[in-house]
Amino acid sequence: HAFARQQLPFARHAVAITQPGSKLDQQAQREGFLRTFPMWDWVGGRTSVMSAVGLLPGALIGMDLRAFLAGAAAMDALARSQDLHANPAAMLALYWHVQGHGHGERAMVVLPYKDRLVLLARYLQQLVMESLGKERDRQGAVVRQGLAVYGNKGSTDQHAYVQQLREGRHDFFALFVRVLRDRQGASIDVEPGVTAGDYLDGLWQGTRTALAENGRASATLCVDALNERTLGALLALFERTVGIYAELINVNAYHQPGVEAGKKAAAAVLDLQRRLVAALSADPRTVRDLAAAVRADAADCWPILCHLAANGRARQLGEPDPRKARFVRAGG
Repeated sequence: HAFARQQLPFARHAVAITQPGSKLDQQAQREGFLRTFPMWDWVGGRTSVMSAVGLLPGALIGMDLRAFLAGAAAMDALARSQDLHANPAAMLALYWHVQGHGHGERAMVVLPYKDRLVLLARYLQQLVMESLGKERDRQGAVVRQGLAVYGNKGSTDQHAYVQQLREGRHDFFALFVRVLRDRQGASIDVEPGVTAGDYLDGLWQGTRTALAENGRASATLCVDALNERTLGALLALFERTVGIYAELINVNAYHQPGVEAGKKAAAAVLDLQRRLVAALSADPRTVRDLAAAVRADAADCWPILCHLAANGRARQLGEPDPRKARFVRAGG
């Protein structure tokens, strides 16, 4: 839309990252995109950061991609070790398993003590919850597995919930990420002899101690510095941990039937919306009348009609009550 408004040919500025033969790939070939970067159709979105999906944006912001992949490869080698204590992914998977009693009974709170890792908890929400949240095991038995993830960054954002973590419900375990090097170059003193990095590290140690004093478990992942290599290693660590944990609980970490169900349901909603728009006229009709006209449930039609009205694609008359409101087509 932005390109069209400026009368620029979109295809001459576009690349596609997609599976060969997909609809997007066909569009790219048909319209003459600059380039298509392929990916395998069995790579899920949550595990695609080391494919072209993540590497192309990384290249555009100037990341050292070779260092990123080298860190991930080094972690991959460690995660294949059969020596449990030399395998960080296996150790972390066991920590999750023990703390959640093998059934995700406690949530994982992720607290990285580095501003640049502020999105880590969100990344892990998708990686962990989409991979492990499964109704059935690999033999088809109902198990309803999963591991809830939430968090933010330490120390500023942790004040939103550390009070509950220390003194409230014991329904979680903590995972800290500690970065030893504060920054490139000299740190700023916030008081004589104490830098901002000193405060941050002190708050990590203080929070860990405060939780331990009340019997709340935590583990810490510590890296020397945050750079492309350590970031690649961290992300690979979590990917391998999820795979090992899935083996422990006997679920398939690499499919997502619940996500597909949501997509199918959304497609059905859009189809119902098209039918409702076609059923609108200049004559006011109740939600029940419109639902009957399109052979749908009024409870499904009401939120769609409200959304259409709020965006000027229909007009709502009367009270904002599904039993009394009436709708006409836009301009009617």
